[in-house]
Amino acid sequence: MTRILVTTANGDTGRPMVEYLLKNGLQVRAMVRTEDVRAQRLRDEGAEVIVGDSLTFRDVRAAVDGVQRAYFNFPVGEGLVESAVMFAQAAREQGLELIVNMSQIQSRPQARSKATQNHWLSEQVFDWSGVPTTHLRVTFFMEWLTYIAELIRQGRYVMPFDADSRFAPISGRDIALTAATILTEPADHGGRRYTLTGPVEYSHRELAAEVSRVLAKDVHFERTTVTTFLDLLGMPDDTAKLRHFEAVTIDQQEGRLAGVTDAAPTIIGHRLSTVEEFINEHRSLFE
Repeated sequence: MTRILVTTANGDTGRPMVEYLLKNGLQVRAMVRTEDVRAQRLRDEGAEVIVGDSLTFRDVRAAVDGVQRAYFNFPVGEGLVESAVMFAQAAREQGLELIVNMSQIQSRPQARSKATQNHWLSEQVFDWSGVPTTHLRVTFFMEWLTYIAELIRQGRYVMPFDADSRFAPISGRDIALTAATILTEPADHGGRRYTLTGPVEYSHRELAAEVSRVLAKDVHFERTTVTTFLDLLGMPDDTAKLRHFEAVTIDQQEGRLAGVTDAAPTIIGHRLSTVEEFINEHRSLFE
């Protein structure tokens, strides 16, 4: 039976991906950084759990050993390219059939953000490895709304981005289902790059208004500095995110996150979640 490795298995895409793959009757190995109640929950659902560090080659090799396909994801921070090199090498040694690689919609070699540039470099690493790889270039997650849920409860939609910058947010579950579908039926997906967006494009001001409408309360857009934004999120010393978000502010102004694509609904075979549905699903966080 096919066994699939899911990295960042406790993340916004990893958790639902494990769920979808298990429902499809596949064996799942879930890679996590910490042995905790979340890891046990994955076991209870039927996944094999392996605890490891994606920047330790021994751990990466152990995670890849015995699987046929894999999902590679790395959080915003230092070490992405190094991790991709390790993962690609281990995948090549193991002869993996397919890797699904999480990237960014604005991935390009001249990116202002080191994190975005490193996503582009990681794409090249996987391509050089010879292991068939599908790159998912993804826009902002709807989960950004949950990150500022406490502020939304106060009537504040706070972002470090320009009010009129446009993007089409997509839910982590829809990204996960897209990746899981590709991993379940990999034919014709190797070597492809898909740009994944949600179904509706908003400006940040328009999204604040939509949140206000769905919650039936006044929620006003408020722009702040990246430094203040990270302070509000409880990450005042995260230099990697500071530099990345400062660069993404310009990316948004240049329209690099604008537009809507049909890649995700075409792959999964049905429409994507709307912002209204996402808010209602997580309503307890906002009220």
